Amino acid sequence: MLWIKAFHVIFMVTWFAGLFYLPRLFVYHCEITDDASHARFCVMERKLLAIMTIGMVLTLVLGLWLWFGYWPAKTPWLHIKVSLVVALVAYHFWLRATVQRFARKANTRNGKFYRWANEVPALALIAIVILAIVKPGF
Repeated sequence: MLWIKAFHVIFMVTWFAGLFYLPRLFVYHCEITDDASHARFCVMERKLLAIMTIGMVLTLVLGLWLWFGYWPAKTPWLHIKVSLVVALVAYHFWLRATVQRFARKANTRNGKFYRWANEVPALALIAIVILAIVKPGF
């Protein structure tokens, strides 16, 4: 199970790298005005989304493997952690939709909005790590 846990963490780091960086790309994408830069950002965002989606899928698969093969079902901290992960999956799909909006030149939000959106995964990461390491009893 330690190998599964190790790879779960590795793919989680991959996923979170994308969750942190993609909204940052959106901030910069909002600031450009020329077509060449727009095309460059669209390629960067699409490739990053692909890499982070692989990280997300493998994080979820290995996390479920750990959950059903290792931890008891009556672990309150784990249920809270899973709820946060579900919220992050929803955030991931929102990022995907935003990549598509930028590609269509249909973005209506400014860089300030994406700077704030960039804080969502940071807050989730703090809570998830505390839950996974400390395993507080509720």
